[in-house]
Amino acid sequence: MTRLTPTEANQASPALKRGLQKGHLKFKEAPNFLQVMANSPAALRAYILADGALVHGQLTPQQREQIALIVAEINGCSYSLSAHYDAGASLGLTHDEMQLARKASATDPKTNAILNFTRAVVLQRGHISDDDFNALRQASCTNAQIIEVVGNIALNIFSNYINSVAQTEADFPLVQPGADVTRSQVQSVPSSSNRGRPE
Repeated sequence: MTRLTPTEANQASPALKRGLQKGHLKFKEAPNFLQVMANSPAALRAYILADGALVHGQLTPQQREQIALIVAEINGCSYSLSAHYDAGASLGLTHDEMQLARKASATDPKTNAILNFTRAVVLQRGHISDDDFNALRQASCTNAQIIEVVGNIALNIFSNYINSVAQTEADFPLVQPGADVTRSQVQSVPSSSNRGRPE
C-alpha cells in the first residue's frame, strides 16, 4: 500500500497545475508518480524543469529510456521500471532492446558504452575508473553527452527513491526488477504518449 497519498486534482494549487502544463500534462492525466510528488510543489517543479531541459539535450529519447531502465533495475524500483517499459514501448524500443538495457547492454556500440557507463556510475556512486570514462570517449561521446548521461542518472535516481519511499501504486503493467518480462507483457503495454514521461 502506498505510504504517500497522491494529491487530488481539487487540492492542486494553481502554481502546481501551471507546472504540470509546462510538462504538457493535465493533472488528471499525470501518472501516480507525479501526483505523489505533487505533495511538494517545489520537488515537482524541480523534476519537471530538469526533465524538460534534458529532453532538449543530445541523447536520443530512446537512450534516455534505456538509461532509465538500467537505473531502475539497479535501484530495484518496480514502479519506475514499469513506467519506463511503457515509455520505451511508446518510443519504439523492442522487447529485446529493453531487456538488454536492464542488463546495461545494447546492440548499438555507442548506446552500449553509455549503458555500461551508467551502471558503473550508479554502482560506484560516481567514483568510476579511467577505463569506465575512456570507454565513452572511444564510443565518440561528446562532453555534453557525458554530462547529460550523469544528469539523466541523477533525475532517475531522484524518481526511483521517491517511488520506493512512497511505495507508489503502479499505474502501468507491473515489471519487477530481476524478473524476466514476456513479449506479451510488453505488447500489452498501452501508449504513454498522452501521459508525459513517467519516472
